[in-house]
Amino acid sequence: MRITPKPLNCFVLGGLLLSMRVPAQPTVAPTPQQAGSPRGDNWGEYNITNSWELGYRFHDVDGNAGKYRSDVNFGNGIRLLAGTLRVHSRNGKGKWFDELLLDVRGLGNDPYQFSSFRAQKNSLYRYDLLWRSNEYFNPALTIAGGNHQLATNRQMQDHDLTLLPQSKLRLKLGYSGNGQTGTGLWTGQWFDTRGDEYAYLADLRRTQREFRIGGDVEWRRVKLSVTRGWESFKDDTKFGVPLRSAGDNAVDRNTLTFLRRDEPMHGRTPYWRAHLHSEATAAFTVQGRFTHSDGQRDFVYDEFASGTDRLGSDRNRQMLLSGHGRRPVTTGYLTLSWHPNPQWTLTNQTGYHRSRMDGDGRYSEFNNGTAGLTLIAFRNLGIRTISNTSEASWQPRKWIGVFGNYHFSERRIESTELLEPELPVDTKANTQSNRLKAGTGGIRLQPAKPLRITFSAEAGRNDRPFYPTSDKDYHALNARAQYRVSKYNFSTGYRSFVNTNSTSLFTHSSTGRSASANGGWTPRAGIQFDAGYSYIHLDTLTGLAYFANFTQVDGDRSYYLSNLHTFHAGAQIQVKKRVDIYAGFVRTQDRGDGRSVADRPTAPGLPLNPETASTFAAAQVFPVAYQSPVIRFSVGLHRNLRWNAGWQYYDYSEKLLRLQDYTAHTGYVSLSYSF
Repeated sequence: MRITPKPLNCFVLGGLLLSMRVPAQPTVAPTPQQAGSPRGDNWGEYNITNSWELGYRFHDVDGNAGKYRSDVNFGNGIRLLAGTLRVHSRNGKGKWFDELLLDVRGLGNDPYQFSSFRAQKNSLYRYDLLWRSNEYFNPALTIAGGNHQLATNRQMQDHDLTLLPQSKLRLKLGYSGNGQTGTGLWTGQWFDTRGDEYAYLADLRRTQREFRIGGDVEWRRVKLSVTRGWESFKDDTKFGVPLRSAGDNAVDRNTLTFLRRDEPMHGRTPYWRAHLHSEATAAFTVQGRFTHSDGQRDFVYDEFASGTDRLGSDRNRQMLLSGHGRRPVTTGYLTLSWHPNPQWTLTNQTGYHRSRMDGDGRYSEFNNGTAGLTLIAFRNLGIRTISNTSEASWQPRKWIGVFGNYHFSERRIESTELLEPELPVDTKANTQSNRLKAGTGGIRLQPAKPLRITFSAEAGRNDRPFYPTSDKDYHALNARAQYRVSKYNFSTGYRSFVNTNSTSLFTHSSTGRSASANGGWTPRAGIQFDAGYSYIHLDTLTGLAYFANFTQVDGDRSYYLSNLHTFHAGAQIQVKKRVDIYAGFVRTQDRGDGRSVADRPTAPGLPLNPETASTFAAAQVFPVAYQSPVIRFSVGLHRNLRWNAGWQYYDYSEKLLRLQDYTAHTGYVSLSYSF
């Protein structure tokens, strides 16, 4: 089946397979070559350079169009692919401004759009604007039978004004806005743990605004920056009626005939930020950072649902969750650096972090069918961390240097639960502390001028990690080498990380290794080649506790294995300074343990529960392959005019589940014009 969707906006999620760390490859458009002279033209007391690229995108998809929209989503239509404008005062004494900069990308219904603007008058003001619009679509076909979906638009903007930017006393004003609107599809279960699943729509309305004022002061060897800000947040999402009253299981007696849910949440967070830098002497520096915020939230969760339960009895359920919470967070760091001589550098950093959540959060549920009432209340949670890191670096010779550090941190977690919400109040306090001790040592070598080698090792011990998957007894190794001469550059690296965490409930261990090699060659001006390969291995073994057939299962395990291989290559060629050609290729493949079907459910010698083995097997490896070749041409037709064209191919293939496989051809033609 061949599908050609209409042009629809969708936020590009950082490129395909971002979660698997695919190397960055630029999209096929816009064209990086600029039309016109890079030196621009003089007009009065200003120098002006500008270039605008207007073109047409096209695409063709075969396979899962929803997955394509989630990953890429370039559609058909005319776009302002890119635009740049640079205006600079030739003598630094412009009448209204000395610098004017404008950049735009993807305007006219691209899945992501971006623009930035700067206006500056030397010694008087500087204004910066950043605006972004992202369209996001996620069909979530493999989750909840496709009943979880999102189609939203997020628009973000930042405004910053600096008065007297070149002076030693600067005033700063700023504003940021972030809004998200759109629709979503949710699922829920009614009326008990053995009820049915229902899908229902949501109208998303979320806004966040921030106002800030501050300044910088420089006096002798001291620099101080202070910012005062006010942030507000509103989530007024509305949830509608269920799509099907019969639910996912049409043959049971469960129904959901009416649903009303409102869960607004409004909050505000005033904050302070300060940074101090002092060069007490040429060899001794002091840096301090301090932040404090006092977040406050008011929330309500109000739901009424009616229908029939699994026995066919009429059910009406009312739920109300409300409260007011505070979350003050204080963070401070003090860093001392001492350079007694050119060979030695000594640094010590002391850190303090404290966050606390407190307030009255009350949950009440009233069941009209059974006249049952459930009340749960929350009171307090606090986390305090104190840390200290000492580091030393010694370079006895120009070609060799050694370094090492020791880190110690103590984290204390306190929580208070309200056992009885009615008077007299009954509370229960819980406290847990853990200490982390870690050390790092390494060496830097430069046996020859173009060759640099670095090796380091780290080991850490945590006496009582908070989570079963937290770092406890771990060690890591790092190595990197870089070789660079006039026409060649080459780098390679290796890293391994092993962590073992055993608690009274679970045992968790993980092993990760990565290796990479990258190189480039520039035989002459106008010709450049680069290529690279990386390998990432990860395996984790974690204890599980869950319910199966209404029975709690303890002592089970989850085993996950990933072997990710990535290769990329590119070539840039310029022909007679008029024709530019770029060709690139990226391939990423996770081979898992080599199997193409879920036929080995667990690690050797660690059998799973036979009732859930087949379910876990499908989630213990994720063999997938992705590849994308791209080619782009740019031809200079005139001093101020270029013709551009490009093509990019996407091939996504899963080995265990074929639901999301797709291939897609995308491309563009455009004209870049400078005037």
